[in-house]
Amino acid sequence: MTSTKKSFFAKLMGQVTLKRGVSAILIFLVIWHVGALFDDWFGVDIIGIGLVPPPADVFAAFLEVIPKIGYWQSWVSSFSRVLTGFLVAMLIGIPFGLLLAVNRYFRGLFFPPFEILRPIPPLAWVPASLIFWPTNEMSIAFVTFLGAFFTIVINVLGGARSIDISYLRAAQSMGASQFDLFWKIVLPGTLPSIFTGAAVGMGITWEVVLAAEMISGGGTQGGGGLGFFIWNSYMGGSLEQIVVGMISIGIAGYLSSSAIRKLGYFMMPWRRLF
Repeated sequence: MTSTKKSFFAKLMGQVTLKRGVSAILIFLVIWHVGALFDDWFGVDIIGIGLVPPPADVFAAFLEVIPKIGYWQSWVSSFSRVLTGFLVAMLIGIPFGLLLAVNRYFRGLFFPPFEILRPIPPLAWVPASLIFWPTNEMSIAFVTFLGAFFTIVINVLGGARSIDISYLRAAQSMGASQFDLFWKIVLPGTLPSIFTGAAVGMGITWEVVLAAEMISGGGTQGGGGLGFFIWNSYMGGSLEQIVVGMISIGIAGYLSSSAIRKLGYFMMPWRRLF
């Protein structure tokens, strides 16, 4: 059993990608540490870094908040809001993008208003959503949905429209129905764009939900979310906890995007060759 664990660890550490990732993180920590203490060492403050607490202080703050149930409630609250808004955006955005791609009448009717609304930043919707939706929780869910919706639709539309028309004509010449064209050519050909849009949309969703949590006061009383955790840390003057919240967001976003990429890896086996 021990040899199996060792061999697995040796195999894991032997990966070039992992080595590069670990090296990059270590270099970043060294630069962060030197920049944070540069003023104490040399009497010169590096603009943008000098006021940031050093990694050791942030790590100590991490150890301080990890046992607290409120910190993990913030994780759960933000994750649930992101997941809700993201799933609704996928359920609506993917069919909407496909319809825009395959139906010229639908595209002529709905694409102009979509293009007018798309450049509006999701955060610009926060004040309006707080006014028009009955609860803060629904306002956060709506803004989170918008954060992913437009990105998903644009990627789905672009992916479907970029499919080589010769594939469709070849299938039609062999008697393929519209149903076959959609399920065997259009949808598989659009999957890479769907997962690209999902990964990008997930990142935007995290940005939006955190800002919405700060502005709305955290939504529900039970769990303010990571955005509200950062805001409370700012109001309390705890720079270390602010950085803890920022790192927590980065970890949450990385886990979310990794899950999407892993799902895409299993749903598109033909891309494993590259």
